[in-house]
Amino acid sequence: MKKVNKNNDRFHVSNIVIFVTFFLFVVLMVRLCYLCLVDYKVGDSKISLFIKNRNTEEEVLIPTRGTIYDKDGETLAVDVSSYTLLAYLSEKRVDAKGNKNYVEDIDGTSIKLAKMLNADADEIKKILQNGKDNNKYQVEFGNIGKGITEITKEEIESLNIQGIDFIKDIKRYYPNGDFASYILGYTINKDIDGINRIIGELGIEEYYDDMLSGKLGYVTYEKDKYGYKIANGREYVEPAKNGSDIYLTIDSNIELFAENAVKKAQEESDAEWVLLIVADAKTGAILGYSSTPSFDPNIRNMTSYIDPLVGYSYEPGSTMKIFSYMCAIDSGRYRGDDTYESGSKTYTSEIDDSTVTISDWNKKGWGRISYDKGFALSSNIAVANLVETTINRNELKACYEKYGFGSSTGFTLEREEKGDIDFKYQVETATAGYGQGINTTPIQHIKALTSIANNGEMLKPYVIDKIVDSDTKEEIFTGKKTSLGTVASSDTINKIKELMRSVINGDSSIATGYAYYMDGYDLIGKTGTAQIFDYKKGKYMMGNSDYIYSFSGMFPGNDPEIILYAAVRRPKDGYNYIAPMIREVEQNITKYLNITEKVKDKEEVLIEAYYNKNVIDIKNLLESKNIRVMVLGDGDRIIDQYPKSSTTIYEDDLVILKTNRLDNIMPNLIGLSYKEANNILKLMDIEYTTFGNGYVYEQNIEPGSIVDTSLEVKFKSKY
Repeated sequence: MKKVNKNNDRFHVSNIVIFVTFFLFVVLMVRLCYLCLVDYKVGDSKISLFIKNRNTEEEVLIPTRGTIYDKDGETLAVDVSSYTLLAYLSEKRVDAKGNKNYVEDIDGTSIKLAKMLNADADEIKKILQNGKDNNKYQVEFGNIGKGITEITKEEIESLNIQGIDFIKDIKRYYPNGDFASYILGYTINKDIDGINRIIGELGIEEYYDDMLSGKLGYVTYEKDKYGYKIANGREYVEPAKNGSDIYLTIDSNIELFAENAVKKAQEESDAEWVLLIVADAKTGAILGYSSTPSFDPNIRNMTSYIDPLVGYSYEPGSTMKIFSYMCAIDSGRYRGDDTYESGSKTYTSEIDDSTVTISDWNKKGWGRISYDKGFALSSNIAVANLVETTINRNELKACYEKYGFGSSTGFTLEREEKGDIDFKYQVETATAGYGQGINTTPIQHIKALTSIANNGEMLKPYVIDKIVDSDTKEEIFTGKKTSLGTVASSDTINKIKELMRSVINGDSSIATGYAYYMDGYDLIGKTGTAQIFDYKKGKYMMGNSDYIYSFSGMFPGNDPEIILYAAVRRPKDGYNYIAPMIREVEQNITKYLNITEKVKDKEEVLIEAYYNKNVIDIKNLLESKNIRVMVLGDGDRIIDQYPKSSTTIYEDDLVILKTNRLDNIMPNLIGLSYKEANNILKLMDIEYTTFGNGYVYEQNIEPGSIVDTSLEVKFKSKY
């Protein structure tokens, strides 16, 4: 019998086991490598996304929208936070160290929250207990816990109540309501890719939406099997980039003057619309702008989505005579003493044998008068003759284009109209010369008028003073005076100023703008009355009120600092309501900017550096020059001052001297302008809040008292 070798059998079996084990190991490793390296599908999604969604959560961090300020830093549009209170109830919210992050003491929590929210503790307790009994992970508190302010939130957080959290909600807030509304615009909340964002839809809010919006951030954190954030778990944060802050050239005091005057004119005239623009003549900066019908951006009670400043294009009427005359004068062929027969003028059609007659607003005319006098009387026939004998159609059109009409100004608002200055035949040239048959916009008139205020140099209107990075405070854009070149000679400008002065300051029997005249003021300008074309009927309206009245002007006439443009469409009784509006605004601005003193040739005073000098000596020196002086404190040496050195001021202006012993005695601010009061309080370095614009009429701390509480100062229009 053959002997079996059992050792060989065992060796053979062992080899098979090893081979099978090795094979399974290789298969397992290949599978593992596949799972690690290949982004395969699980259900309808990739494995990487499945794992990420299973273990982590990504939340979007919403940036704060940039704030819009006026030129002095007063807030015009700002994001306001409110919060919704919530409470975690799940006992699973315990971190790795055993710290509990849920409401454990329902009674104590209810009492603390009730005190902070001015609510009933039993009602809060009921909400918490019901949530606990129903195994709710978290609960909210209905109206009790909604709309919580930042201050209340911080007060609740300071109590360190276990298991309490907040949901943040952001809305755009315009603290002044119906104030510079079309310049500011408004925002809406809009869902973009599942994220609720604030979007600008008009004005600066729309034009600079990208810069104001900032950049989204993200936070990725670990979550538990229920989908909730693991307390003290790992997280990755990519911070949001907050939106940039925008400072406008708007002066809130001047804006207030304009708003008040426009609203009064609207109430009295019952016009379709009224508008008024105030610009810095030396820079082109828009200082104030108001129009009706207006709206409150907080509630968006709008009747029109068109911004009149750039979106209204209409026949300007006789304000265009400024530029028609300017063109004729600059040609070198104008002779103001030459005469013509006023009244009417008849043209034979260049297409057929028909005739067209145009006339002065006084259809009988004034007989034979000079062209200079024709400007003061706003004679249409004067212009009709000038564009036939002194300049031609091509020259007039070239001048209009050079002055900026017929093209966009590039102003920082959307949907700007270009207007239309197309005219072909001689009668069309004549009517274009006095502002009929062509269309212009208000902002174009501001732009063109800057050339008269700057000795022939035309400036670009602008409304952005600066744009600032809200996080780093770095100034990333600076608005400034932008020259568009010289469009007329000095002699031409001097002559057109003379003619514009004759409209207001001339003989009341011939000056069409005499209603704008005031003793002690030096306004120059031109009035306008334009018929309104009815495009549906294909003809001009013929009613007593069917006109657009307008005014273009500036002051002081010799060296203009302020440019004004105003217009009223279809006032109820055909009366020009612009003159009272312009007079009121001119008075207020003149006093506010101390232009009256400069008009009256008051002495200039150059402020020097008074640091470390004797208070009494400097006070006596300034008062000897008729400068008002306010001393802060009872020290004998000056440590700070306003205005700073190398500043030119005028008689009756205010100089503030801060001494080396500031006693915090409350000065009398009543009657001071916003600028004066603000500079005093900044030098005093105290906490204060202002309400309104204009001039101080109330302060909550009596003069002579120690400032031991927050100061409140109220302003209103003085004139």
